[in-house]
Amino acid sequence: MPLFNRFILLLFVFFGVVDTQAQQLITKRSTFYALAGTSGARLNQFDNILADRGLSGLRNRYQTIGLGYQARINDFVLGMDVLHNRGGVSELDDFSMNYRTSRALLNVGYAFTEESRFQLIHYMSIGVGFLNFQMLPTERTRDLDAFLAKPEQGFVLREKDIQKGTLNYGNFLTEIGFQLSYDFDLPGRREALQIITKMGYSFSPLEGKWNMNGINFDNAQSGAFIRLGAGITLPDRNFFYKDASIGVSLIRGVHFTIPKRFNARLKEAGLNPLNTTPSNWGLRILGDTERLLYGAELYNLALDGKANDEKRHSLNSLRVYGNIGYNLIEYRNFGLGTLVGLGYGNIRYTLLTNDKPDFPELFEQRDFDGYLRNSGLMLKPEVFAEYGIPMTRRKLFDLVLTVAAGYEIPLANYKLGDLSMSGYMAGPYLSFGVGVRP
Repeated sequence: MPLFNRFILLLFVFFGVVDTQAQQLITKRSTFYALAGTSGARLNQFDNILADRGLSGLRNRYQTIGLGYQARINDFVLGMDVLHNRGGVSELDDFSMNYRTSRALLNVGYAFTEESRFQLIHYMSIGVGFLNFQMLPTERTRDLDAFLAKPEQGFVLREKDIQKGTLNYGNFLTEIGFQLSYDFDLPGRREALQIITKMGYSFSPLEGKWNMNGINFDNAQSGAFIRLGAGITLPDRNFFYKDASIGVSLIRGVHFTIPKRFNARLKEAGLNPLNTTPSNWGLRILGDTERLLYGAELYNLALDGKANDEKRHSLNSLRVYGNIGYNLIEYRNFGLGTLVGLGYGNIRYTLLTNDKPDFPELFEQRDFDGYLRNSGLMLKPEVFAEYGIPMTRRKLFDLVLTVAAGYEIPLANYKLGDLSMSGYMAGPYLSFGVGVRP
């Protein structure tokens, strides 16, 4: 809830300031995009442990993918990025070592250009993150019962563990950088294709916030970066067409499914089941031009609980969809539409020992935790209703309330060991959203 409240508060402050200071001629632009990039991050303390044993350090670079949204009123820019970062895999004996981080960032910036195909924006980001470091067997078991009988196959360290739920995001992170972008017209469309380059430096301003088991992992959240991407934008020159908009919402939903077969296997292994239905927090970006709908969304489903007296476990699934649809009804501020989404989903089960030693003893013993993962394609049809409320005197943006219902269909088996989880991945859902639409 704190992340949600801060996001909404920042939107109101931003648009309130713009509304009071805007001149009579107001130019607006909104954009959503996907990014991929690279950054450097050397884990010094862990590399020293490896060096003491005559081993080479981990690869000092990670790859980034992400989704973003940006709204621009005159020269003021406000946006949001959700980024996933993955370090390179290093192998030692029969183990693979790597780290992953993810970040949710709010961007505030200033554009140096006006009404141009080329944009130069200086921005600063503030947000929160998650860190995962693991050393697990290179060859994973394909027998779920064998895994549950002896899950201690390596170790997994997590700080602000979003696999227990998105609201576990935490620890202050910042970025500062520049964005260069250029618009290319799309034949017959009011939107434009935007090519984006972002470059800058990301860092954790509060030292020691990413310490795990005696090792400082702050460097995993720091480093110079460059990211390239592409997206759909509504340029200044086309934005005033009344049926064109791109909005962003935070969504909260519940999925009506329970991992019954998986729970039965947990019980047989003497572990507590995960009996609740999963809920999610996520981000939804939706464009609407002449009733044609397009956009993307991502959300994180999580179940978490006590496995036994010594362990905790979580069952987590990330879903990322590209959506296309049609706005069936538009009446004043009310809309009713339908969407079809095709995307990516994964299923992740983690069984963690509560008490593990610090490094270097942890590096020597290793066998404490277990982790299973699989992924594939997902499909979903959806219907939704939304209501927009103008929020400023100049009607710079609407506060948009959304309710949506749909059904998710897995297009893969999503096996954990030898057990298919497709029955758990399938099912109806209901979600609610609050967002803004310039």
